[in-house]
Amino acid sequence: MCRIYAAKRRDPSDPLIVHVLSAADVDALATEMPPHARALAARFWPGPLTLVLPKCAVVPDAATAGLPSVAVRVPSHPVARGLLAAAGVPIAAPSANLFMRTSATTARHVLDDLGGRVDLILDGGAAPHGIESTVVAVGDGEARLLRPGALTAEAIAEALAGLDPPVPLLFGVRGAAASPGLMAKHYSPKALLLLFSGAPDEARARMRRAAEDAVGRGGHVGLLLVDEDVPAFASLTDAGGAGGESVGRVSVERLGSAGDLAGVASRLFAAMRDLDARGADTMIVRSVGEAGLGRAILDRLTRAAARDAPAQ
Repeated sequence: MCRIYAAKRRDPSDPLIVHVLSAADVDALATEMPPHARALAARFWPGPLTLVLPKCAVVPDAATAGLPSVAVRVPSHPVARGLLAAAGVPIAAPSANLFMRTSATTARHVLDDLGGRVDLILDGGAAPHGIESTVVAVGDGEARLLRPGALTAEAIAEALAGLDPPVPLLFGVRGAAASPGLMAKHYSPKALLLLFSGAPDEARARMRRAAEDAVGRGGHVGLLLVDEDVPAFASLTDAGGAGGESVGRVSVERLGSAGDLAGVASRLFAAMRDLDARGADTMIVRSVGEAGLGRAILDRLTRAAARDAPAQ
């Protein structure tokens, strides 16, 4: 377990997620699994949902940052499931990137961050969701969203509302962070990330001014643009192609349409890494709202920008 923290340079106060093959395997790790937790497991596992439950003594404190709870998940990816089947035991594992850095979504990203620090890299292809799992802490009569992720809060709330009796989905962390990904600074690229919010047209105007100012100071700007943003930057850079353009001191990564938030989420971290690799020292992006997957996307961007400034 200590090798995980050493390889990632991870803070030992940040708990890990324990992965198992089926919901039945959770009984060996948790002292209890309330009915509404089992209902969520039946509905969404295998899949990108992590449940936080009271842990059994068999779970090492190193996997839970000394907390009395354990975060568990049943993954759906065939490579992850094959590894669990071959191991025959639960596997505690975080995302395969250096701590607080932009998450890895391909084997190449893992090699860039952890090459020489781990013994083996399994290449299962690009991560289909891009962003991490949704984390829900489940207790007596309540469920609390700790980390938004690839499974939307709306889907979880709908499942809980359909139970008898219904269980409310609460929001926000209470007490010690029982989930990874909750530090104020996280998912950070090497470049300064500027996050803009508000009405799209007004946000685009401020993004453009920030980009022009950065270029005027001799910087290299990386634009993370949804398709709807592209026309606003046409005179600043040739952003009409499929993405990956660099014109002078401006580079562009297109995230897809704001109407396809699953696509935006799947491309987000790879685009940030690509702009870092191309030498951008400032990245500019806007929020695509908080509905559906927008909540998780905004969470990642807010934490990635936190080292420098809050959302503008």
